[in-house]
Amino acid sequence: MKNINWAVLGTGVIANEMAVALRKNGKSIYAVGNRTHEKAVAFAEKYGIGKVYDDFNDMFTDPNVDVVYITTPHNTHIEFMKKAIANGKHILVEKSVTLNSSELDEALTLAEEKGVIVAEAMTIYHMPIYKKLNEILASGKLGRVNLITTNFGSFKDYNMKNRFFNRSLAGGAMLDIGVYSLSFIRWFFASKPNSVLSQMKKAPTGVDEQASMLLTNKDGQMATVMLSLHSKQPKRGMVSCEKGYIEIMEYPRAWEATITYAESGETETVSAGKHEDALAYELEDMEKAILGEVNDMHLDYTKDVMDIMTDFRRNFDLTYPEEENKQ
Repeated sequence: MKNINWAVLGTGVIANEMAVALRKNGKSIYAVGNRTHEKAVAFAEKYGIGKVYDDFNDMFTDPNVDVVYITTPHNTHIEFMKKAIANGKHILVEKSVTLNSSELDEALTLAEEKGVIVAEAMTIYHMPIYKKLNEILASGKLGRVNLITTNFGSFKDYNMKNRFFNRSLAGGAMLDIGVYSLSFIRWFFASKPNSVLSQMKKAPTGVDEQASMLLTNKDGQMATVMLSLHSKQPKRGMVSCEKGYIEIMEYPRAWEATITYAESGETETVSAGKHEDALAYELEDMEKAILGEVNDMHLDYTKDVMDIMTDFRRNFDLTYPEEENKQ
């Protein structure tokens, strides 16, 4: 099997998790780049990485790099994505994959021309528990999926300079946590939501602090989303079916779910995978896609979710500086 050389752009929390995840898969990062060179050097020393770029842009032209993991803030993604794709690199990009659908469409057009794989690092599409639950639903024992409800919220202090509330860092609930709720819904929906009603509360900086959504698709399935960056909520998803319901706590990185059967009232706990191995599952699936074994990156779901988030922000005239500069 071909050894795939990974380069990571950024040295933050996700990059550190990625280094640990590759080790779990018996591999290591080939190269690292960061705007602050000293941070890249320290990161390389910590994880035994042999290649550190003096200029992080050199990773995009390094012939030894097969795939780049982009872990920088999402308002920087598109420019890095274009550089990587232009040089024939596959890319795994932290959520949210881009700021809007226009940017994603541009990247996908370029990727098709170059024959490279573009994927979003969305945990839900790779954790074993979600794959197992889909198998259970496909068996028909719970009947049809009719309703999905999701909550995701945390209490962030009103520090308007941090990334959660900062427009210059593309802050806001939708791109930061809404992407998880919508990806959860898309995973269990039979088709893309085609009708969305929403409400929004702005933070003092003008980004979305709270949001609620009602979604319906052509199959008649319905879902709700409740998001907040200034009010603690459980990370909870519930999938309601004809013959019972599934409760999942601590999504996206869930490892178990509880099924309650409507007729008997009995409950069943289903377990699969480990919370701490979330990135290892993502990286493994990405390598399988690159090697042409099986592509389980679900880029179509990523595209559907980005379309919903873009429409949401458009409806409330929520924009970021990068988008305003292009108008």
